[in-house]
Amino acid sequence: MSQPPLRILLVEDHTLFSDLLARTLVGEPDFEIAGQCATVTEALRIVRDKPVDMVLLDINLGAEQGGAFLNQARAAGYRGKVLAVTAGVSEREAAWLLERGCSGIFLKTEPVIALVDRIRAVRDGTFNLDPHSVQAVLSQVQSAGQGMRKGLTPREADVLRGVCEGHSNKIIGDRLGVSENSVKSYVQRLFAKTGTRTRAQLVAVAIERYWDQLES
Repeated sequence: MSQPPLRILLVEDHTLFSDLLARTLVGEPDFEIAGQCATVTEALRIVRDKPVDMVLLDINLGAEQGGAFLNQARAAGYRGKVLAVTAGVSEREAAWLLERGCSGIFLKTEPVIALVDRIRAVRDGTFNLDPHSVQAVLSQVQSAGQGMRKGLTPREADVLRGVCEGHSNKIIGDRLGVSENSVKSYVQRLFAKTGTRTRAQLVAVAIERYWDQLES
């Protein structure tokens, strides 16, 4: 049985670009446009009133900072994913977004069709982040807590290696001969051990703290 379409909200103040995104995404059978808006206030109203699985968020909405949506949406009960779509982002801004639960960053300089693969990667829980943003996280995780200094068990290292390679929980489970739910449990334990909340943050911590345990 196929999974239901991913319901996507577009938060973008440039109408032409928003319409281009909508036309690109609506042609994909596993996507559904849940709405289009140009302000954080309207985006918050939509995620409160309608089921939304993923928000494509422009972080520069004219005079408004789109990143403000992240904390407000979580406080309002939104539990879906957020993919930042922006013309450019500094390392500091990228780190700020990722630390607050953003699942990835897509630059408008990339081909729009590439966004389709990026959305699916975020939906499927695979790591999909440009090296610039990884470095941004690395520069900010120095004080994320003592938990990230704890060693990994062999199985945790196997799972973390799979996450760093960009694989979904299902693929990691197939490779290790364990269930997808078991891998999910290990990922949750890795989140707790490292003080992280997203796979993007987890990979950044892995690169900085655990790389010697992951090399094979």
